[in-house]
Amino acid sequence: MKKQVEHLHLTKGEYHLYRITFIILVLTLVLKICGGASVGNLGMDVEKLKYKVEDQKNTNESLAMKISELTSFSKVDQIVKDMGLVYNYKNVVNIDK
Repeated sequence: MKKQVEHLHLTKGEYHLYRITFIILVLTLVLKICGGASVGNLGMDVEKLKYKVEDQKNTNESLAMKISELTSFSKVDQIVKDMGLVYNYKNVVNIDK
């Protein structure tokens, strides 16, 4: 005696429903993967920008220190003497910001 194999008979509506469900599942997985990659790339870009900002801050601080050194009284006095000039205290004007 042979066993009868039961075949699953789907109606057209069920077939289309399963097909659409499968397509939606695949698209959801693809979008999730692409979205995760985009977020990862944005995270790397943010870290690169943070590094550039920190590097620029360090450069600005270094330049501010150089400005302070070059505008100090002793430096100005030394340059005046090297040029053979006399520093006249009466002609010094302080300008406040």
